[in-house]
Amino acid sequence: MVSPPSLMDDVDAVQAQIARNMLTSGDWVTARLDGVAYLEKAPLVYWIIAISYKIFGVHDWAARIPIALSVLALSWLTAAFATWAFGRRVGLYAGLCMATCVGLFLFTRILIPDVMLTFTIALALWAFLRTLDEEEAHPGFWAFVLAASLGAGLLLKSLVALVFPIASALIYLLLTKQLFVARTWRRLRPFSGALIALLIAAPWHILATLRNPPYFNFSLHSGPGEYHGFLWFYFINEQLLRFLNLRYPRDYDTVPRPWFWFLHLLWLFPWSVYFPAVFKLSFKPADRAGQTRLLALVWIGFILIFFTFSTTQEYYSMPSYPALALLLGSAMAAGGDWIRRGNRVLCLVVACAAIVCFGIFLHVRSLPTPGDISNALVPHPGQYKLSLGHMQDLTLDSFAYLRLPLVVAAVALLVGALGNLRWTGQRAFLASALMMVGFFHAARLAMVVFDPYLSSRPIAEAIRKSLPGGLITEGHYYPFSSVFFYLGKDGLLLNGARFNLEYGASAPKAPAVFIKDADLLELWDGPQRWYLVATAASLPRLQQVLSLGQPNIVLVNGGKMVLTNQSNGPPDRTTVQR
Repeated sequence: MVSPPSLMDDVDAVQAQIARNMLTSGDWVTARLDGVAYLEKAPLVYWIIAISYKIFGVHDWAARIPIALSVLALSWLTAAFATWAFGRRVGLYAGLCMATCVGLFLFTRILIPDVMLTFTIALALWAFLRTLDEEEAHPGFWAFVLAASLGAGLLLKSLVALVFPIASALIYLLLTKQLFVARTWRRLRPFSGALIALLIAAPWHILATLRNPPYFNFSLHSGPGEYHGFLWFYFINEQLLRFLNLRYPRDYDTVPRPWFWFLHLLWLFPWSVYFPAVFKLSFKPADRAGQTRLLALVWIGFILIFFTFSTTQEYYSMPSYPALALLLGSAMAAGGDWIRRGNRVLCLVVACAAIVCFGIFLHVRSLPTPGDISNALVPHPGQYKLSLGHMQDLTLDSFAYLRLPLVVAAVALLVGALGNLRWTGQRAFLASALMMVGFFHAARLAMVVFDPYLSSRPIAEAIRKSLPGGLITEGHYYPFSSVFFYLGKDGLLLNGARFNLEYGASAPKAPAVFIKDADLLELWDGPQRWYLVATAASLPRLQQVLSLGQPNIVLVNGGKMVLTNQSNGPPDRTTVQR
């Protein structure tokens, strides 16, 4: 039976577990994992997931509902913004660009708040334009929406939620010669707006500071074992030092700058084939359409340049997607030679991709598929901090496990190729959107196949069905976070005081959940039953540490395993040799 494609990855489960901990503990101020303070992120996404749990119960699918609704809301907002600025046809095209681009699908598969942040930034900048619009009947209401969006953004992603829309707005006002006009500021109401944003965002920041002292430290040094409280870590270490690539612990990778720019051709695919047509548009702010295009250009430029001088990951530029969709939708509605050329390029690209998919399917159609897909993958753990890192694990033989997704993807791509070959204009755009819906369905089917590899739910279920015992996972929290989520319990981390929990581990009264090899040996020889979750490749090392002969293996699945120090029958220590 095919399992549902909603299992928690060992990345997803971190966010889902923080929300669950908030709900069960009643502490909605300090995020915690395994009892350790997790101080680096704003809390609104955890609150929303916890509310979803309250309504639907603690389930993996319930954790995904807020992100799914945010995707729908962002697509609607982009369409509404474009309809207001350019008309219904552009609204349709911009909404299609937003809803069916690769980046939005890829970066909302995991539980990160960036799609919610993108919504608040897009709403703030639409409210900004509507507040200034001379034909707007309710500028005061839109000034309130602007301020509320900034306050909500602060609770989603901290200072970037202010920097991106405010900087874009100021640059726009400078370019349109409105920056030093008193009437501009009377309409924007910056003082009352700042008060509204503070009323929304300040209470949590104050409470988090008071509950996680010391309160004030302005050191610009970040290193092992240093604990300076919430305020220092959240603002100086996580915001300033991360921007400068000086943050410790350095638990993130950065994409090379040329790739960061170039990959937008992929993130906005298939609509990125129409980028050349954007340069034919008018950006003169003579009317509402020109003003919106100019703001969109500034909006995109500021975000991309900002991250050009900072550490970057692929999804960091998601807040620019609505602006790109506005310009693409406007260009698609205008038509012209560059749009027709884009159709031909898209037809060629997706036709080649369909041929490749069919070719791979024919090659692997008779290959055996023993066990799960992890048996045919070659892990590259050093790449997993990047969004497409797991793609490097694929081998040609691994596609034998993906026969159905290959066929579905090939058919979808063929539909797109034929649609762009036969039609132009709206019919071609709708064919491309239909192609992406089919392609995303193929990706969903593929993710079901990858579940044993990316998620540890089978490991958690094996432990749940075994005799009661304590839980130990190897390494830091993230690699086996879905074990904690599906078991609904905390555990010990073997050699895991690293990365995201390292700072919280140095806090006063931090729980003693971090153990070394010597501690593991002592626990393993004790009277209590323990379950140890590790990668299958770690077995030789663990056998050496524990002096094991034949280990008690509960389950091996997806390249991961769970061992126990006692058999699942009566207590038996014959497997441990001293």
